[in-house]
Amino acid sequence: MSTADDVSTAWIRRYHPAARAGRRLVCFPHAGGSASFFLPTSAKFSPDTDVVAIQYPGRQDRLREPCITDIGLLADRIVDELIALSEKPTVFFGHSMGSVIGFEVASRLERKGVNAPHTLIASGRRGPSTQRDESVHRRDDDGIIAEIKLLNGTDAGVLGDEEILRMSLPALRGDHRAIETYRGDPEQRLRGSIIALTGDADPKTTVEEAEAWRRHTEGHFRIRVFAGGHFFLTRHQQAVNEEIAQALGA
Repeated sequence: MSTADDVSTAWIRRYHPAARAGRRLVCFPHAGGSASFFLPTSAKFSPDTDVVAIQYPGRQDRLREPCITDIGLLADRIVDELIALSEKPTVFFGHSMGSVIGFEVASRLERKGVNAPHTLIASGRRGPSTQRDESVHRRDDDGIIAEIKLLNGTDAGVLGDEEILRMSLPALRGDHRAIETYRGDPEQRLRGSIIALTGDADPKTTVEEAEAWRRHTEGHFRIRVFAGGHFFLTRHQQAVNEEIAQALGA
């Protein structure tokens, strides 16, 4: 079954439907994040681009659904959604955990020969085969909250709202379990290009670890380093948008 170019589903969100657009941008959120994180991106690139934001289970209107705590399974489910879309020149953009999910989805689509992106923009994440011993998902609630504060990924107002924060903790824990138990294949490479974006003060990714994305493409690779931490992209949104625009125009 195909999905029309102006339709949203449980997994696929189109905040500014652009059925006549000749190109597509698919956005993958960070751990604990939701599709609405990319609302400004959608506003920026529509209607010339069909902007698709992925909504993982376990958050917002999918709050009652269990989180998927395995990156491979999550990628499989997203592939099922994306192969139902029309063929258009496509760029993937993922931040943090979303970079790895975008990579795994792109790899699967390349093998299927359907709707694979010509470029993956991997933001705020080390290369897939780099390893760190991380166990945020095993912490108690206070420990997870401390990690989110460290990364400055949640608005202070939300951190101060106990009810909202309590609702987001299952997604945060589930997503951290997924990404912390992920083990990338050192030999896995995309045929498409990879652009790595990273912050020079990101506690989750060094510049050298971001450079490791180079090993995972047979195509063009480029890295750009920004001033800032894990969520450098909110501070440098215009420059990040320029990177996206350049990739879309390739």
